[in-house]
Parts: sequence; structure tokens; C-alpha cells
Amino acid sequence: MDGTQKSSLFSTYGHPTLSFDHGKGSYLFTIEGTRYLDFAAGVAVNALGHAHPKLVEALTEQAGKLWHVSNLFAIPGQEKLAKRLCDASFAQKVFFNNSGAEAMETSIKTARRFHAHNGHPERNRLITFTGAFHGRTLATIAAGGKREHLDGFAPRMDGFDQIIADDLDLVRETITAATAGIIVEPVQGEGGVNVLPPSFLQGVRALCDEYNIMLILDEVQTGMGRTGKLFAYQWAGIEPDIMALAKGIGGGFPLAACLATDKAARGMIQGSHGSTFGGNPLAMAVGNAVLDVMLEDGFVEDVADKGLYALQKLAALKDGNNDLIEDIRGKGLLIGIEFKDPPGPIIKCLAEEHVLSVPAAKNTLRLLPPLNTTRAEIDEAIEALEAALIKYRKQRNS
Repeated sequence: MDGTQKSSLFSTYGHPTLSFDHGKGSYLFTIEGTRYLDFAAGVAVNALGHAHPKLVEALTEQAGKLWHVSNLFAIPGQEKLAKRLCDASFAQKVFFNNSGAEAMETSIKTARRFHAHNGHPERNRLITFTGAFHGRTLATIAAGGKREHLDGFAPRMDGFDQIIADDLDLVRETITAATAGIIVEPVQGEGGVNVLPPSFLQGVRALCDEYNIMLILDEVQTGMGRTGKLFAYQWAGIEPDIMALAKGIGGGFPLAACLATDKAARGMIQGSHGSTFGGNPLAMAVGNAVLDVMLEDGFVEDVADKGLYALQKLAALKDGNNDLIEDIRGKGLLIGIEFKDPPGPIIKCLAEEHVLSVPAAKNTLRLLPPLNTTRAEIDEAIEALEAALIKYRKQRNS
């Protein structure tokens, strides 16, 4: 669309001009054939890159058979994927959704329903943390608490008590007789790639056990191999009661899930929740294909190794650019580069070097490559970033 044509779309995403015709592996191609290294991955969604042959095969085969029947009927792919997710995690029950926000809504409802089912409907408040992002519904923007996301959508939905992270004494002080649970992102992606210490997650788990409240992990961005384990909670050696997954679980197809223990899900009885599209046959075919790849021997371990490789290379880059780079942090292939200036112009310079990235809070640029990216592609991205910093420095100083 040229600049003179009026768009029929909401203006919520501004007016992006860069668009793509097709992708292959870690690369995207414009209609003119210009190639970009995609280290945005649809904001951590394209976990296996573009046009992965196993995913294409699974989707194509299912598309010729059955797309949608609704959850009024049994969907065999749901039982298969749910059992595989439970076998690979802490969970015994799964509810399938279409997006991360929906999976978080299901998680919130599950926690509240647990207490109501056990005779304590007054236990309906959830503790959340500053820097969190849990989605864009009215409930999840209230849980996230970011002013920019709440502006214009008053009244703010009640039921969330937000405090700073990594202060267990404060968490204990915030728990009351009305607390139903605690929501945590093991790594706050949108919040600036803030890696919460394992000791903090372990302490929160202990408090949830002490007060018989639900530990809800938002692993929408960190789950499905992104941090170098299948689920980020595994780094801390704990298990949640409820967990939300999305993004990488569908490899680009809309798919999400709420996982829970038998105990946590006990109140989610027939009629208590539902989804028209959640768990449809197309999504289940793709989700099972994604899991086929991610459960291959050595897959997540290789993600962890590549993440360490990237962080080491970026640390060397920081040493030569301390005037621009404040910090390098991350886990696996969820990597944040905090700059001393707002990252927008640097992201633009990097795109001009044909590498795509994603912004976050705290002046942070996120690198979110496909999990099956190569070390050569990581080298390519960091070389492009070095060139982008040279270009940005010239622009800033001119």
C-alpha cells in the first residue's frame, strides 16, 4: 500500500512499510527477493523458523482432512498433544487456547476456581510483579500493570496486587487471606529480558506451598525450548501448579495451552470454561509436529549451547561499545541488549543491515532467533549489529 492510500486497518501497529513474501529457515524474503535474517521470529513465535518441512507436512496433511469441529466432539489430536505435554512437564491436565492472553486468562480462572471449588471464593486476588507482561485482554493488562497498556481502558480490572520482583519478604507481606496465587514470568521478556534468580522462584514456590495458593508461571515466551530447557521453570528445579504456554508451541500457527496439576484443575468442571477454536484439528497437527522436533535428543541442549555462544560473542561486542551498550543478559535464545539510548534507531539501523529484532522495556533490544538457528547465523547477526552500531554512532554524532 502506498502512502496516499487510506488503510482500512486499526492504527494500533502504526504504519509499517516492510513486508515479506515468503520465508525459509531463519530468513525472510521480500517480494523483490531481498533477504533478511529473522532474529525477531514473530516475537518468539517461529521457534522452528519458516516453512519447516515437518510443520508444512503436518499442516498440509491435516488441511486436506479436517479443520474444525468444535469441542462438542472428541478431537484425537488434543488427547495426543495433551498427554505428551504432561509427560514432558509437571502437569496432569491441559486446556488448549489460541493465544498467550487466552492461556493466561485460563490460568487466572483456574486459580480462582480452585479456591472457590474448595469453599473459599474470597481467595480471588493474584500477586504479580512490576516489569511483567501477561497479554492484552482487560484482565491481563491489569495483571501486567503497565500504564501505557491500561491508558484509556478504565476501569482497571480489580484482583491483582503488583509488587517489585526478587523480594521474598515483600511477597510474604503481600499475601493475605484473599490471595489465590502468584503469577511469575521466569524471564520477563517484554519487561526488558529480566532473568529472575532461581532462588527467588524457589522462594515463591515455598511460599505458595506454605499458604496453599497457586503458583502460576507465564511461560508464553520462555516455554517450548526458548531458554535452553523445554520449560524455563526447570532451571530453578521447581514445579508450578499452573502454567501458560503459547508462541513457540505452534511454530507460527495460533496455539496456546494452560497446563495444570490434577489438584489445581479440580474445579474446572464441565461448563466452567470453553473455547470455540481452541484445540482444533489443524492446531493439534502442527503442535504435535513442533513437539516431535523439540523432543528430539539434544535439541534443547543445543539451544542452551547456542545461547551461551551468542552471549559470549555479544559480551565481546559490548567491550568495544561501552559508550552505547549498558548490559547484555538473557537465557538460551531469549537475549536482551540494553542500550544507553532508546533502541528504536538502533533496531532501524540493524534492519538496514538486513537483520530483524524486537524492542522491549529498559532501552532493550531483543534477539529471538529460531531455536534451530545456526552458529553461523548468530555470527551473521552480531556482525550486522556491529555495523549497525557504527552507523548509529555516526548518525547520533552528526
